Amino acid sequence: AGFESNVGYASGFFQIKIKLPNKDFSGLTSDPDGKGGNHDELDFEFLGSNGPPFTLQTNVFANDEGGREQRFHLWFDPTSDFHTYGIVWNQHQVVFYVDKTPIRVFKNNTKIGVSYPSQQLVIQGSIWNGETWASGGRKIDWSQAPFVASFVGFGVTGCQFQSSDSKDQCYISSPKLWWNGDKYLGLDPAERKALQDARTKYLYDDYCSKHADIHQECQINKNTSYGIGE
Repeated sequence: AGFESNVGYASGFFQIKIKLPNKDFSGLTSDPDGKGGNHDELDFEFLGSNGPPFTLQTNVFANDEGGREQRFHLWFDPTSDFHTYGIVWNQHQVVFYVDKTPIRVFKNNTKIGVSYPSQQLVIQGSIWNGETWASGGRKIDWSQAPFVASFVGFGVTGCQFQSSDSKDQCYISSPKLWWNGDKYLGLDPAERKALQDARTKYLYDDYCSKHADIHQECQINKNTSYGIGE
């Protein structure tokens, strides 16, 4: 089950409030972004659970190259109330937010050969069977069905993709395209501190810890305490 936006975007700020199923949903994955094929992709993935800790996985695909999973233990119960999940995407960085707290930054490092999301993206949400990998071997208990993930407060402030030839217009800085402005070229000191705190406390699985040899951005990230490669 899922939904998808009618149009694609080339940059913007996207957020939504989500509440996960309030029952044993081990093996299920709720995923508000994603697209198959030769593609770019920015993912929030909520991995099924029968209780705390609750796991949020983020991932970045660029030119169909993924394998950039980072997993966090959420510091709240995502089944008891709505929480806000957001993404800022411009030509400088991708920032993942949870309740306005930055938890991950993926910088544009194309200058050293790292692929960066630059194709049009649609917005998707779904709930699907991920028992083969998402729940540590636990199978879905279908007696708990139906599994209901709730989505509200959907907000898109994005630049609509028109064509490959004209997408550069989505990268300019202007009052209308505020997410391309100087403020969003990087994080300010308060955001850096919040990012570092969140990652220190809640990040427990990072692709750079396992596959740094095949992801060049990891060589930059290891030189910072907050893992954003600046």
